Amino acid sequence: MIVITAPTGNIGRRLLSLLVEAAPAHGEELRVVVRDPARLPDAVRGRAEVVTGSHGDAATVERAFTGADAVFWLVPPDGSTTPDEAYSGFTRPAARAFAAHGVGHVVGVSALGRGTPQAAHAGLVTASLAMDDLIADSGVAYRALANPSFFENLLEEADSIRDHGVFTDTAAADRPAPLVAVADIAATAAGLLLDRSWTGVGSVPVLGPQDLSPNDLARIMTEELGRPVRYRRQSLDDLRSAMLRHGLNEAFVEGMVHMKRAKDQGLDAGVHRAPQAGPATEFAQWCAQTLKPVVLATPEAIDAH
Repeated sequence: MIVITAPTGNIGRRLLSLLVEAAPAHGEELRVVVRDPARLPDAVRGRAEVVTGSHGDAATVERAFTGADAVFWLVPPDGSTTPDEAYSGFTRPAARAFAAHGVGHVVGVSALGRGTPQAAHAGLVTASLAMDDLIADSGVAYRALANPSFFENLLEEADSIRDHGVFTDTAAADRPAPLVAVADIAATAAGLLLDRSWTGVGSVPVLGPQDLSPNDLARIMTEELGRPVRYRRQSLDDLRSAMLRHGLNEAFVEGMVHMKRAKDQGLDAGVHRAPQAGPATEFAQWCAQTLKPVVLATPEAIDAH
């Protein structure tokens, strides 16, 4: 039995699709934990057991992890609380349930940075690494998917790219860094969940095919979208002010600011880049398949969708 948390999110829905197709050949049953079962795709109905509730809730994970052999663990973003509560606080009931129910293997979504000088001062990443330690201490075999920033973060910039030809971040314009498509994270997770010959505790970097700077991203987007796109660097102070105006928890906002600062100081550069096992989506490919339809869609079409 494989249990999938956050099955309707960016990573989870792709993972669920992969496992629904592959699990029968491996003799695996599937179970999902979801707040709103209506958000599950029709193709899943009848092919996975559904536990309704939040996977941060002790009673829910008690039900979800009974009889489970493996769990995919993803903490949903929560800007209403502190980084420690958002990660370790949310995960603590699950860690107890892992031990109580003898769950053998857990694959979790985490971040790059462990072992770097920036790791202890990286805000949300520091909190994510502490969550990894909490899960590892439960006694399970654990693999943390150590991820950089996602291509999909740029979807939040789609309106600005469409209307102004501009995307914004806080990184230096010429600093290369790894970036990854969420589909590649899902594929890596599926491989680990279906072949549980691994033991112990470790990290699996999912780096994407190459390091890219914001200027590189602008150049590739310009080529793929057929319109000029440029990068505008935002100061950390401006980022902080914008997030606070949206009503996010002050400690969480500081965690985001510290993470952004650490990334600009090389947080994601601490892993030697080796050939990646499994899919490695090129940024140009992702732009053509995912970003371009969103940017070129009219606002009316987006609202209707």
